[in-house]
Amino acid sequence: MARAVLAGIILCGLLSGHGWAATAAPSVSPSLIVTPPQPAWSDLTIQQKIVLSPLCDDWDSMEYHRQKKWLTIAARFTSLSPVEQLRIQRQMQAWGKMTPRQRQIARENFKTASQLPSEKKKALKEKWEEYLNLPEEEKNRYKQEAIERAAKQKTSRPNKLISPPSPLGDKGTGTSRKAPESPPPNAIPESSTQPLLE
Repeated sequence: MARAVLAGIILCGLLSGHGWAATAAPSVSPSLIVTPPQPAWSDLTIQQKIVLSPLCDDWDSMEYHRQKKWLTIAARFTSLSPVEQLRIQRQMQAWGKMTPRQRQIARENFKTASQLPSEKKKALKEKWEEYLNLPEEEKNRYKQEAIERAAKQKTSRPNKLISPPSPLGDKGTGTSRKAPESPPPNAIPESSTQPLLE
């Protein structure tokens, strides 16, 4: 028995000494490793193209795991209510207008929000809904104030985004806005807590 343990220790030492252990893959999400290539835009079905049309320009350059998630959403799209279908279409349109940096910020905000305790998530959602019910003039005022704050902070901290842009407002002008003090970040879905975007 002792010889077997000693042989195992020697074998591990030899393998690690020859760089075998150093060639192990870095820690990466299993979905990133095993997601096979997804169909190109030209290979999608007509139904998939209709549902995913806001993403057509970016589809072929998307990572496979993101394409797979959107294909999953497209597959269940017809079973959703018209209100949910409209919400998903709007999210896709907003997502399609965002820059890669803005998308990364949205993903980080969503990840942060999803890790909050349930009572904080509920409070965050309530504040977001309050913001959504504000008159457009007040939302525009908040946006303008955020732009001014961002401009002031940009001079003191260049190359640092203050807040993600509004995926629903400004018709893709790329202006940044910060929600009023009470609403949550715009990475939370409007009417559902079910994650659609990573």
